[in-house]
Amino acid sequence: MSSNFKEKDNKIKKIMFLFFFILFLLIILIISIFDTIEDYRRLPSLETSKKELAVRGDIISSDNFKITTSKKIYKASIDTRHLDENKKELFIKLFSIYSDIPYKKIENKIDESLKNAPGNLVLSYNIDSKTAKNLKELGFKLRRLKVFKARQVPGGKILRGLSITESGEKRVYSYENTLTPVVGYITKFETKNDKTRVKGIKGLEKEYNTLLNNSKDGILSGNRDVLSYISFNRNSTIKQRVDGASLVLNIPLKLQKNNEMVLDIYKKKLEAQEIIVSIMDSKTGKVLSLASSNRFNPERIYQKDIPSLNVNAVEYQYEPGSVIKPIAISLVLDKNRIKKNELLFAYNTKGRANKEGEFPRGQFKLGKFIIKDDHRFKKHYLTLDDIVIFSSNIGTLQFAQRLSGPEFFEGMKRFGFTRKTGIDLPYEKKGSMPKVWQFSANDKKEEDNVYKATVSYGQGMTATFMQILKAYSAFNNDGVVVTPKIVSYIEMNGSKYKEDKIKDERIITKRTADEIKRLLIKTVDKGTGKAAKIPGLEIGGKTGTAQIARGGKYLKKYISSFFGFVNDGEHSYTIGVTVMDPVSKGKYWYYHYASWSAVPVFKEIVNNLIRLNYLSPKKDIISTKD
Repeated sequence: MSSNFKEKDNKIKKIMFLFFFILFLLIILIISIFDTIEDYRRLPSLETSKKELAVRGDIISSDNFKITTSKKIYKASIDTRHLDENKKELFIKLFSIYSDIPYKKIENKIDESLKNAPGNLVLSYNIDSKTAKNLKELGFKLRRLKVFKARQVPGGKILRGLSITESGEKRVYSYENTLTPVVGYITKFETKNDKTRVKGIKGLEKEYNTLLNNSKDGILSGNRDVLSYISFNRNSTIKQRVDGASLVLNIPLKLQKNNEMVLDIYKKKLEAQEIIVSIMDSKTGKVLSLASSNRFNPERIYQKDIPSLNVNAVEYQYEPGSVIKPIAISLVLDKNRIKKNELLFAYNTKGRANKEGEFPRGQFKLGKFIIKDDHRFKKHYLTLDDIVIFSSNIGTLQFAQRLSGPEFFEGMKRFGFTRKTGIDLPYEKKGSMPKVWQFSANDKKEEDNVYKATVSYGQGMTATFMQILKAYSAFNNDGVVVTPKIVSYIEMNGSKYKEDKIKDERIITKRTADEIKRLLIKTVDKGTGKAAKIPGLEIGGKTGTAQIARGGKYLKKYISSFFGFVNDGEHSYTIGVTVMDPVSKGKYWYYHYASWSAVPVFKEIVNNLIRLNYLSPKKDIISTKD
């Protein structure tokens, strides 16, 4: 019995051993299957996709030159674990030749990686497209030369060589400082996909940032062939890249460059802080030029460039001086409160006439203030023509008193003061002016008002260059002001889009506009703007020389301006010139007067228009209109 029990027990043990052995083999088999499955998962995918980076849109001149454009940049990288150290020197030499990056710079990067943390190493983030193409070809050659070696990893071996991939975009300003600060500048930022992108900070780059960056990357996806290229079929995905919208300007490059050259010459001659010039079509508002003597290269901005980054034509507010006089007088004319052949007292009877028969400069007492004229007259009573042509403060303020406070205030607002012009630039300022109640003081008593007086000749208020330019368009456009526009149209996806035209605004009657136009032409023929005269063209304008106010005091520094127009019978332009702080001491102290600074610049700008066929002087145009 005991022997049978032992035999039976041995059989059970053998069966149990066999069971556990089979179970063990089964577990090994299962583990092997799962491991094989995992290995399959680590195999390269049979499908692949490739993104094509879209870039920011261009800014293009009206004569089809790219002022600024975006170019793709590429990243060159290697895995130093795959670099054969025996062929390291060969790689560095070839890469340096192809990339134009100094040998030593590459060597230092590679040595540091090998010493501290072998692995992925970016050799450059800023490779242009042409160099990238050449480096891709170098990558194939390096594989044939076995510069890189395969490395064992779980599931097999891998080989990584020179990798060239898109890293983002770079903004290129083809003509360096041309059209700055108007074109503006950008800053870089990194996307979630580690791509370098840009966004506008100032100028047109800022104003149209959303449209310029309205882009979509292209996508190519499909099955991978044995050479890792995408094999296209009906199941493949192809989405074309869409770059950002492009801005096409009203400004031609050649005219802009010529104007900037003029400003560079006169800035040096006048020792000015800045000179600003703009040319605008009087009928349409198209800005053909907006130039500054203070420019910078947006690709390389230095500390010294910081004061030049603002578009002072719309951002700098200043007391404009006598260029406001025709505007104030037009408001009085429009109310029919100036009689034909009317004479106003010049307040110049204190003292005798000089050898030329000129009486002392007029002095008008208004409350505790004494207001003076700069010009000496040979008579005691002035006509409207005398007041405008020779820029009489006293005559202008007397006319301004004929308007009530609300009439004067609303009239100045209609001309655009304390309002934005609507120009397509960011950060535009509005300027300042006394309140309506200040203009209205003494209305009931029918006494003179100091606010109306000072503002009528451009003091006690501030304006921007562009506000004055827009206001003057009324005198060359039958009393209608136009809105200045720099961008002509936007190009997107092969289509052209134009902003809805802003309705032009009539601010004075045609009769009033024609009368002021006659006076401005006469100012060029016989008055302070004589240096702007060019035979065969109808030219009118008004000078203004104002002291710079700071901290509630007037400095011995000046802003000299000349705003006017030029016509040849076919073309009609409103032009403004402002010279900031020209020399006012020493041998050329008189350069601070607009007739010696702003007016000669105006004439050179008109000559540029003639040379480049934007104007054609006519023999039958007689400039004087009495």
